[in-house]
Amino acid sequence: MVTHHPTFDARETLRFGDFELDIAAYELRCQGRAVKLERRPMDLLILLVEKRRQLVSRSEIVDRLWGKDVFVDVETGVNTAISKVRQALRDSAETPSFVETIPGRGYRFVASVEIVSGPGGARSSPTRGVILAVLPFENLSGDSERDYFADGLAEETIVALGQIDPEHIRVIGRTSINVYKGTTKSIAEIGRELRADYLVESSIRSESGRLRITSRLIRVSDQTQAWSESFDREPISMLGLQRGVSTVIAEQIRLSLSPARLSALARRHTHDADAYDLYLRGRGLGNRATPATNARAVAYYERAIALDPKYALAWSGLAFTYAGSAMNGDAPPLVVGPRARDAAARALQAEPELAEVQIAVGYVAFLIEWDWPRSEGALRRAMALDPHSAAAHRTLGHLLSQMGRHEEAATAMQRARDLEPLEPLHHALSAQVAFQARDYSAAVEHARQALVVDPEFWIPHIQVAQAYMELGQTAMAFDALNNAGRFSERNSKSLSFRGYLLARLGRADEARDVLKTLAAVSRERYVPPYQMALVHAGLGEREAVFEWLTRALEARDVHLIFLTVEPKWDSYRGDSRFETLLARCGFTRADTTTRSPVR
Repeated sequence: MVTHHPTFDARETLRFGDFELDIAAYELRCQGRAVKLERRPMDLLILLVEKRRQLVSRSEIVDRLWGKDVFVDVETGVNTAISKVRQALRDSAETPSFVETIPGRGYRFVASVEIVSGPGGARSSPTRGVILAVLPFENLSGDSERDYFADGLAEETIVALGQIDPEHIRVIGRTSINVYKGTTKSIAEIGRELRADYLVESSIRSESGRLRITSRLIRVSDQTQAWSESFDREPISMLGLQRGVSTVIAEQIRLSLSPARLSALARRHTHDADAYDLYLRGRGLGNRATPATNARAVAYYERAIALDPKYALAWSGLAFTYAGSAMNGDAPPLVVGPRARDAAARALQAEPELAEVQIAVGYVAFLIEWDWPRSEGALRRAMALDPHSAAAHRTLGHLLSQMGRHEEAATAMQRARDLEPLEPLHHALSAQVAFQARDYSAAVEHARQALVVDPEFWIPHIQVAQAYMELGQTAMAFDALNNAGRFSERNSKSLSFRGYLLARLGRADEARDVLKTLAAVSRERYVPPYQMALVHAGLGEREAVFEWLTRALEARDVHLIFLTVEPKWDSYRGDSRFETLLARCGFTRADTTTRSPVR
C-alpha cells in the first residue's frame, strides 16, 4: 500500500460543491451523508484535490495509487479509478464540475476548494469566498456608439465590486467576460465555465434623453434572481453610476462595505464626461498592442488629459502605452521612454493610491528605467490597493521571471490567469515565463490557450514559436512566426526570430538574408539592435553579437531585459563581456531588495 503524503494538514476537512472530504476520517460526504468510495479512488480523489487546479499526469496517478515498482494495466486501472471518482461526485466527463480530462496529458480538479475545519475541528477562514461575474452590458439603445461606453461601464463595475471587500469576494476580470458578449449560452453554462457563484446581467438603453441601466443578480446554483433594479440617469451623471450599482449588488450578497474603499473608488474618476469617453476609447485600443492601435490609444489619452490635466487613469494609460510600444511596436525607447516616465510621474502626482497608477509606475521602472527593485515595490503596492488586479499580478510575474525568480513568477502568473482566465495576454506571458524556466511544453500549452481565446493576437504566436524551436518542431515554429508577422503589422520580432531559427538549423545564407532585410527596414524606421544581435547569436558570430548588444545598450533597447534568463543566451553566460553588459544595464546590481512603495 502506498503511503499518502498530503501537502495540506491531514486533519483538515475540505469542501467543494455539496461535498466534504474529511482527510483524517478518510471519508467523502455529500450534504452530511457518507459517500462510499473504495481505497484507490479515494486516494486518487485526495491526490486531485491536493493538486487542485494543476495537471495531474496518468503516470503520477499510477505512482501514487500503485507505486513505481508494481505492474498495473495503466489504461484500465486509471480509467476505472477516475470513473469511480466521477460517479461518487456525480460528475460528467463531458461537462465536468470537478474532474476535467486533459486529453493526452492527464486530469485536473477544477472546482474551488474551501477549508472548513482544521486541527481540533476549529473552523478555518474560507479560501475561496464568493466568485462574482459581471457579464457584458447589453446595449439596447440602438446606437452603436454606446457599445464602448457599455463596455467601459461593465469594466468600472467590475473594478468597483472587486474593491468593496476583496477578502470575501472575487470578481472575474473584464477580458474573461467579454467573450460572452452576444452569447446564447445559458446562465448555468456560463456559471459553470467561469466557476462563478453569482452572475450580474445588465442592459443599457436611451429613453427620452436619459439612460436607463437595468441590472439583475442571478444565483448560478439554481438560476434564481436574487435582486433586480433599474437606474435612470442623465448621460452626464453616468460617471458615478457604477458606484451605486456595485454598492447595491454587494448589499444583496450581504458583504460588508468599507467606507475607505468606497472613497478610493470615487477618486478613480474624472468629472468631465468627454474625458471619460476618450479614456474608454483609448483603453480599448491599447489592448491590441500594435503600432497603429498604440498611436490611436495615445491620441485618445492625450485628448482626455487635455480636458482634465489631473486625470490619473488617463495618465497611467498613456504611460503604459508609451512604455509598451517600445516592446510591442518597435518604437524607439529614447523617444517614447521619456514620455512614458513623464506620464507615470503625472499619474503618480494626480492619484498615487490607484492600483492602475502604481502598475504604470512599476511597468515603466521595469521596462524603461531598468530599476527592478523600484518596479517590484510599485507592483506590490498596486496589489495591496487592488488584490484583484490581474494586470498587477501579470506584470509582477514578468518582472520576477526576468529576475530569475521562476517559482514566484509562475505563482503570480497563475493568479493573473485565475482572476482573468480568458485574457490572452495572461496566457501569452505565462508562456514566456515558462519558456524562461526551461519548461518548453508548458510554454506551448500556455501559448496555445492564448490562441484559443484570440487566434489573431500576435504575441502568443511568437511565444509558441520560440518554444517549438527548443522542442525541435521547426515546421510549426515557422508557421507560428508567419502568423506573428501577419498579425503584428510586421513587428521585427517575428523576422529576427526567423533569422535566428534559420541560423540554428545551419541555413546560414537564409539567416544572412534576414539580416539584410532588417538592415533595409532600419533605414526607414527604428529596428531594435537586439534583433540584429539575436540573428548573429544564432550564427555563432560572437564579435558581431557584442557589437549589436552594445548598440542596443546605447539605444536603451528594452529587449535587453531578455538577456538575464532567456535560453537563447545560455551559451554567452560566463563570458566576461556578457556579464559586464548585464552589470552596465543594472540587471545584476547587488541591491535586489524590494524598495518601499512608490508614493
